[in-house]
Amino acid sequence: MLTYAQMLALHDAALTDAGRLVEQAADGDLHRATPCDDWDLAALLSHMIGQNNGFAAAVGAGPADVTAYAGPEVTPENAVGEWDASAAALRTAFAQADEEATVHLAEFDSQVSPALALGMQLLDTVVHAWDVAASLGTTYRPAEASVGFVLDSARQIAARPGGTPGVFAVSIGETGGDPWADALRLLGRTVPTA
Repeated sequence: MLTYAQMLALHDAALTDAGRLVEQAADGDLHRATPCDDWDLAALLSHMIGQNNGFAAAVGAGPADVTAYAGPEVTPENAVGEWDASAAALRTAFAQADEEATVHLAEFDSQVSPALALGMQLLDTVVHAWDVAASLGTTYRPAEASVGFVLDSARQIAARPGGTPGVFAVSIGETGGDPWADALRLLGRTVPTA
């Protein structure tokens, strides 16, 4: 099991990785399709930025209204700036969080620990970084410790009654091969075979 400090380091690296992909995306067509149904690249980036801002507000300032999670309209001109600001706010919020506190996530109407909120964000960041990379025609793989964490989390999500709808796409299931590909499949991603 990862400690809070270990998750912070992994999440920091994931945010940096995602930031590089946002920079690449901003240089291209933000209307291209993504692995996320009904979201083009601009909508996906907006979701990611909104999640960063919403979690930063909930963890840092206390209960945040569901509107805090609403992402901005993303354009090639503002994508990098919006991402960088949201990532900085999220890093600060988690770094300064009281690990014994309770975080209210209005989006899910639930009370969680900062560690659980951080785990949710780690999973969301690396999976959506892969989504952005896939839409750009490239690949993304996080640190192996993140892969293991996401695979464990994806198994738990896929095992929930009703599966993953509302959070991620319907699970495709594991093949027992590459753990990163299996984590993505469990969260409904179609992963190209080598």
